[in-house]
Amino acid sequence: MAQDFSVVTASYANLQITSTLNNFPSEKRFQKDMTIGTLKGKLEMITGSSSAAMSLQLFNKDGHLVITMSDDAALLGSYPVDHGMRIHVVDSDPNRLRGEFEDLSKVEKFEISAEEYSKRTDSVQAFKKKLKVGQYQELDPDEAARQEALKKEKEDEEERLAGAITVGSRCQVNIPATPPVKRGTVMFVGKTDFKPGFWIGVKYDEPLGKNDGSVKGKQYFECLPKYGGFVKPQFVAVGDYPEESFDMDDDDEM
Repeated sequence: MAQDFSVVTASYANLQITSTLNNFPSEKRFQKDMTIGTLKGKLEMITGSSSAAMSLQLFNKDGHLVITMSDDAALLGSYPVDHGMRIHVVDSDPNRLRGEFEDLSKVEKFEISAEEYSKRTDSVQAFKKKLKVGQYQELDPDEAARQEALKKEKEDEEERLAGAITVGSRCQVNIPATPPVKRGTVMFVGKTDFKPGFWIGVKYDEPLGKNDGSVKGKQYFECLPKYGGFVKPQFVAVGDYPEESFDMDDDDEM
C-alpha cells in the first residue's frame, strides 16, 4: 500500500539523480503531481535503466535513506520530497553491470582517415580553408615573391659574411643595443642543427658565454662551460684583438 505523507513544499522539487549504473550525478526538476511510474519513465533517459527494473530510494540532504518509493501509482509529492534531496536508482537487472556506463573502452568510437576528413565540407579544416585563415592563409602572389626574395637575399648575405671568417681567427662580437663587446677566438663556422642559417662559434676569453661549444646535445667545438657561444656572422668582426674582459647577455647568440 502507498504510504501517506503531506506535501509541505513547492509543487516541484530540484533533485539529485544517481544510479547503480554510474557514479555521475545529475540534477533535475520534477513536478510533485506525477506518479512514481511516470517518474521512472523519465529516469530511463537519465540513467539508462529500464523502468521495470528500477527501485527508487529517496535520500535526504545529509545522505541518509528516507524511504524506498515502491508504489508506482503514488504521487511523487506523497513522499517527503524536497529541494536538494537525492533519488538513487537501483537497477535490479542481472544483465546490467554496476558502473557499465563509465567504461569508455566499450564505447564504439567514430574514426575517419585524414584523406576522408579533408574531403568533408562541414569540418573545421574546411571552414579554415574557406576563410583562408591559419595555415591556409594565402599571400598575394607579389607579396609572397617579395618575401621569398628578401629571405634569399638575407641567406646569401649571411653566407658571404660567414665565408670571410676563418676558424682560429681572433674576433670581436658586437651585437647592437647590447654593450659591451666580447672578444675571443673563432672555433666554428657553418650551419647548425639548432637553428637555420650560418653561425659563428666563438670561444670567449672570459666565461661570458652560454655553453661549452655544444647546443642541444651536439658538440660543435670544445671549450670550458660558459666560455662558448654561437653568433650570427653580421655581429662578428675578425682582426687583431687582444684579450679583454667583458659581460653581455643577449638572445642573438646561442
